[in-house]
Amino acid sequence: MQTRSLTALALSAAVLAGAATLPATLAAAAGSRPAVYQLPGDPVLDGAGGSKFEGIGYDARTQRFYVSETTGGEIHRGHLQSGTAAEWLRGDGTDDRWTARGVTVDSQGRVYVAGGPNGIDHPGAPDLWVYDRTGRLLAALRTGVANAFVNDVAVGPDGAAYFTNSNAPQVFRVAERHGHWSVRTWADATGTIPVRTGFNLGGIVVAPDRQSLVVAQGNVGRLWRFDLRSGGASPVDTGSANLVNADGLVLRGDQLWVVRNFSRVLSTLRISADARAATLTSEQPTDPDRLFTTAKLAQDRLLLVDSKFDEPVGLPPYEVVALTPLRR
Repeated sequence: MQTRSLTALALSAAVLAGAATLPATLAAAAGSRPAVYQLPGDPVLDGAGGSKFEGIGYDARTQRFYVSETTGGEIHRGHLQSGTAAEWLRGDGTDDRWTARGVTVDSQGRVYVAGGPNGIDHPGAPDLWVYDRTGRLLAALRTGVANAFVNDVAVGPDGAAYFTNSNAPQVFRVAERHGHWSVRTWADATGTIPVRTGFNLGGIVVAPDRQSLVVAQGNVGRLWRFDLRSGGASPVDTGSANLVNADGLVLRGDQLWVVRNFSRVLSTLRISADARAATLTSEQPTDPDRLFTTAKLAQDRLLLVDSKFDEPVGLPPYEVVALTPLRR
């Protein structure tokens, strides 16, 4: 597959939507910043090797983004002004990290990495990690929950990081106090959130009023609200919106973007301040030759990870694509 320009991506979406103009929620990125960022990856030899990717975090202070590689656990880092990212943290067992999923960065520049099935595939290995801006390991933690698939992460208003479990309706809380890091099962919605085959809880963001967390359950296309005081879970009323394959979530004000990976759709909803209801405002197909998993808002653009999950072996080019949402 040849590298596509952002304009070509937007035009492709317009054609798929049957529109005569560019998609209502997307516009071509402008200015000197690259529209596509190149990621390093493993070579493909004799039909094996290659790389696949999933999570992305963004440090607004340094304008750097961090991308996780699922096929080895490497963490790559790039800058908004440069078209090429580089390996920042080695994988393949470094810090007992063999795979990596969701990534986020807090106000201190600390990088949180969700390990997906790392602790399942490598018993005794950590489920998640925390690093400082220099790449120094601050914490490598196990949740203590059997069969935990630690998927995505968001930093709450209390400064703690909240990680989702795709194998059970649980959210883990990671916090630091006087240099000591700890993890606990902060919320368990067993009995409220039905567990289905496939990936359950995934993408996570803080609600507009900062009193709750919004979590995607992609296999059934639901959004859930977790109250930050009680940990209780309740469904977000999304009406008739189809959110199947909801993966990454991005929030700006009352605008919630839902990256629907294998559906190849970017859905936009207007969510209430308390996150009890959300209304679908638009949905646009994304590039049919890419499979986006998640995104982060970096300045005025969404950075989306082209995962390669639709390929038996992830073939280059390996890329992050920038899209500029139109303002309402």
